[in-house]
Amino acid sequence: MWNMNLPYILVTAFLLLISCKHVILHEIKEWKSCHFASSCRCQNVPRSGNIIADCSGKELLRIPKLPHNLQKLFLQNNNISRIEDGIFKDSSLLTTLDLSLNRISYLRKNSFKGLQNLISLNLSNNDLKYENKSFEISAFNFLENLKSLNLKRNVNTSFVPDLWKLRSLELLSIDYIVDKIAILDEKFSNLKKLTGIDLSGITGNCKMTILTKKTFVFLPQITHLNLSKCKIQHIFKGTFAILRNISNLDVSLNTCLRFETLENITTDLQYSAIKILKVNNIHSIFGMPTVLNISHIWNLKNTSLERFEAAGNRIQRIEFGMVQYLPPSLTSADVGDNIFSLGKYVLDLQFMPITSLEISDNFSPHNVFNSYVEECPLREENVTINLINNFFFNELPLFEIWKNISAFPVPGKLKKVLFKSNYMNSEIPSLGFMANELNYLSLSDNVLHTWTGPVTNIKRLTDLDLSANFCSNISKNFFNADFINLRSLLLQNNLLGLVLPTDVDGEIFQNLKNVGYINLSTNKIANIPYLVFKEQHNLERLDLSENMIDGINFKISHMRKLMFLNVRNNRISTLSQYAMNELDSIAKYNKNLTIDLSGNNLVCNCDSLSFVKWIVNTPTHFHLLEKYECKTSKNTLSLFRNPREVYETLQKECMSYESLIIGVSTGILMFIFILCGGMIYRYRWKLRYLYYMVKVKWRDPEHNSDNKDERLYMYDAFVSYANEDDTFVHHKLLNNLEKNGNIQLCLHRRNFLPGNDIATNITSAIHNSRKTIVIMSPSYLASYWCMFEYNMAKMESIYERNCENILFLVFYEQMSACDLPLKIMELVHCQSYIEYPNDEYGDVVFWEQLQKAIKSY
Repeated sequence: MWNMNLPYILVTAFLLLISCKHVILHEIKEWKSCHFASSCRCQNVPRSGNIIADCSGKELLRIPKLPHNLQKLFLQNNNISRIEDGIFKDSSLLTTLDLSLNRISYLRKNSFKGLQNLISLNLSNNDLKYENKSFEISAFNFLENLKSLNLKRNVNTSFVPDLWKLRSLELLSIDYIVDKIAILDEKFSNLKKLTGIDLSGITGNCKMTILTKKTFVFLPQITHLNLSKCKIQHIFKGTFAILRNISNLDVSLNTCLRFETLENITTDLQYSAIKILKVNNIHSIFGMPTVLNISHIWNLKNTSLERFEAAGNRIQRIEFGMVQYLPPSLTSADVGDNIFSLGKYVLDLQFMPITSLEISDNFSPHNVFNSYVEECPLREENVTINLINNFFFNELPLFEIWKNISAFPVPGKLKKVLFKSNYMNSEIPSLGFMANELNYLSLSDNVLHTWTGPVTNIKRLTDLDLSANFCSNISKNFFNADFINLRSLLLQNNLLGLVLPTDVDGEIFQNLKNVGYINLSTNKIANIPYLVFKEQHNLERLDLSENMIDGINFKISHMRKLMFLNVRNNRISTLSQYAMNELDSIAKYNKNLTIDLSGNNLVCNCDSLSFVKWIVNTPTHFHLLEKYECKTSKNTLSLFRNPREVYETLQKECMSYESLIIGVSTGILMFIFILCGGMIYRYRWKLRYLYYMVKVKWRDPEHNSDNKDERLYMYDAFVSYANEDDTFVHHKLLNNLEKNGNIQLCLHRRNFLPGNDIATNITSAIHNSRKTIVIMSPSYLASYWCMFEYNMAKMESIYERNCENILFLVFYEQMSACDLPLKIMELVHCQSYIEYPNDEYGDVVFWEQLQKAIKSY
């Protein structure tokens, strides 16, 4: 990238307008057909009255007649072969013109007449020959304010057109092909404002075999120089010495240079304004390993270098002590795509001044056939191909060496580290770092299969990328309290589906209380325990896509900041009521909550009607809802372009069946319930009697007899009375019937067997007594057990005594008919009863009659 002086920033801006036109077009709100050419699209420039015209890719054969208020014109990728004289005579406001990818073969004197305010011109990828047949001497005379000119990828010659009239030119992009010593001659001496020159073979054609002190002698003012992929074989010392203002130099992809040439480059730059130096791939990717020596870079100590790139040079190690020769201004370095082994130089890392370090793609297995390999002159030390990339690699795994270091050395100001795609096969053991300011760490695309930890002294870390590591095991102590400030955690493309289901208490992520983004996609996760994310109150984005999840059963309602939940391409058929409630509870606080359910096996049937209704009514947003597919009961796929219509259709289909089933089922259940209730109530005393009789006969089988007439009873009568009347029973009734009348009575206070329940004792006493005497009084009617005895005696007479009258009512107190229950009134009306007279003469008659009644059969 070009760097930082103000004039050059302006030039770069115009280049970006050309090369990234699609970005510009994206920002424009409304296009319409141009009035001067219907195939072109135009847009007004706000607050200026000017227009921008896009005529690219329209197969135009010529440039249309242009309006006077045109500001920018894009004509690339057409079939234009010539520029008519005077076509731009009324286009004095035009500042940007792109004619690339056409068939222009000739530039005439008046081709650009009227473009005195043009700032950027792109003529790349045409048929221009770098000779007088294509360029008239005065072809560029009218472009007096042109700042950027691109002539890349025209016919391959070393001819440079006459540009001396372009006194305002700041950036020039041209091809340059010469088989011997390259010299940018005196034609460039008049371009005093030219600060950037792009000769790169990446975007054009470049061949500069040898660079010497004379190559740039006419361009001492250059600040930005791109010589990448120019097939340079040697750079002599002094080549860049004249370029005191150089701030950005790129000599990458010149693999015939060999790494030792770096010393010549840095020697020339020691007193320059260099800020960015790129020497990527200046050594053959299949050559012998190299060493970054102090001599290669020691001259940079006297510069203000900020970024250094030396990727793809098969660097195996760095000379110990080299760090002290790095300039204090160095903040960024890229030494990826090398073959570093461990050595003593690792201890030097802590003294490096950098804040950003990229050391990715070590031991990259370059494709022998597709990799860029130059044909270089044979040298004695040259080795064409070395297929064993890690031939010199220390066999001890990296973390094995770290175990012997109490704290791993890192630069004190380091903030960003990229350590990706290094084929590291190891666990992450307990590891501590020296004091640092690290906030971004990427270890993705390795084979760090087990994360044991803990990793400490990284309290400033905000972004961690551990994706694509085949990890299947995370210790519950790995994400310890030092990860408190972590905001972004990338864990996709691992095998965490083997360990997360075991974390039922949510201990793995419990210390990540400030994390805002977690990516767990493509981890073969089938089940997520309820409490896995219990401490993620600040989570804003959660990506669980490309897994095997069949439902959202984990707790999320506490994530009130959640904005996007991605469960795309899982196995979800419908959301449970719990999941819908959880999402709705978040949506109450966060109106921007969005969920992506696309690519799941959603079903639309009567069972999922509530889910479809939720989609219609929930405040939760759905990402690309119109693309959701839903399988119906007829195995057809329904798209959710209109969810309400889908719901209403489904509701009609399900309503008849649902209401009928519910109505019939309810009716049947109510009928059965009422019938059973009525039967139980109607025969409640019979059922109770039968139940207790079974218990009596099971406990006392000797009293059972099939012949009822020959049955012997234990008692002549069972006396049923209330406790309030026990004085009458135990004094008068007992004396007159049992003592005087020789009648054996059964009284509950005297004759009930201890240990048996009351109901069983009552039933047994009635069953084993010839008669039952009821001492009727208000207290009797108020007693539950007295009424129980009365009903059991009735059941005994009906079901055991063939409706024999075994009940005798004795009204101990005067009672009116309205005080008696209906069932007792029935007995009074159909059977005899006796009242206790409570006087001297009447008592004698009362007891005589009662004795006769009990003794009668």
